[in-house]
Amino acid sequence: MIVQRRAVSAVLATAALVLTAGCSSDSSGSSGDGGGATESTASAGGTAPSSPTQQAADEPPPAKGSVKVLRTVAEDLKTPWGLAPLPDGDLLVSSRDDGTITRVDEKSGKKTELGEVSGVSAAGEGGLLGIALSPDYASDHMVYAYFTSASDNRIVRMIYDEQKPSGDQLGAPDTLFKGIPKGYIHNGGRIAFGPDGMLYAGTGESGNTGLSQDTKSLGGKILRLTPEGEPAPGNPFPGSPVYSYGHRNVQGLAWDSKQRLFASEFGQDTWDELNAIKPGGNYGWPDAEGKSDDKKFQNPIAQWHTDDASPSGIAYAEGSIWMAGLKGQRLWRIPLKGTEASADPQAFLKGEYGRLRTVVSAGGDKLWLVTSNTDGRGSPKDGDDRILEIQVS
Repeated sequence: MIVQRRAVSAVLATAALVLTAGCSSDSSGSSGDGGGATESTASAGGTAPSSPTQQAADEPPPAKGSVKVLRTVAEDLKTPWGLAPLPDGDLLVSSRDDGTITRVDEKSGKKTELGEVSGVSAAGEGGLLGIALSPDYASDHMVYAYFTSASDNRIVRMIYDEQKPSGDQLGAPDTLFKGIPKGYIHNGGRIAFGPDGMLYAGTGESGNTGLSQDTKSLGGKILRLTPEGEPAPGNPFPGSPVYSYGHRNVQGLAWDSKQRLFASEFGQDTWDELNAIKPGGNYGWPDAEGKSDDKKFQNPIAQWHTDDASPSGIAYAEGSIWMAGLKGQRLWRIPLKGTEASADPQAFLKGEYGRLRTVVSAGGDKLWLVTSNTDGRGSPKDGDDRILEIQVS
């Protein structure tokens, strides 16, 4: 289960403010990572409210939006997964199968390999997955990573020293948290620091559906940790890192401008989900997929047939959640009013760039978008993997 190197009792002695958040776990339709642009409305969508980025409090954005691809930043990437913008504008991108982290010059597209993350054991959907910068990156130069090892999924951090030669710029991984169940499918893997300075991690149930409803298991959860890897103070289950449960495979985490958390989630055969996350909330899997009449489960704010989404990363911009679709090969816009959708979801870039893995805010109305055509489920016709800069409204 949870293996940690530090005692947590002192940390948990003081209750801290827990931010109300909305999150959804991501697992691909059926098997896992299932799997000015043309737009379409969702074949089935929930409706939910959120607070827009540059608008009055809780005033919804327009029902219809737009996407414009501004440029290709970098090409010829191999199994890209996580993306972390650096303070100077350059980008760090992880390779799931190679276990490496590469720096991309956001102006020229030049790629510089930092190095290989020691201990990564890539297989199936597992490998080097999400990455994030330390909240104190300016002073500590720490890069956090979630990866699959030979025995589990774990979270580590490493010093990034850009003065060293290419390939030797990453320090030895310091394991902060381990014991997350691993599998050939459903390893979760998205990590992000929240507005509260805590580290959030989306995990999968590794194909063992019974783990999701077990609050003592780390599988099928959203975890909330301190930067040192301890259960964060104020978590809903005392002494536990579990923040929400009943998830299948969480790969997308994002906060709106009011610090509310949202998460994307892969369905099995019927419904993919976007969820607004409540501390201690039960999101239903495996007893519910999509909306349910059972009051003990939190319903998604939007849902899609698995062929239309199979969602991975999400980001917040211009009053909407933007959700990358793998099998669906499209970028979804979900306008928000509070923690509900204010209009039907809208799809962009359908089939134009193949599978879409990760979307990250680039500030204002810009997003970074990462494709996933080399992950073993893509098609040669979809081309190589790249990072795009897009403008949204």
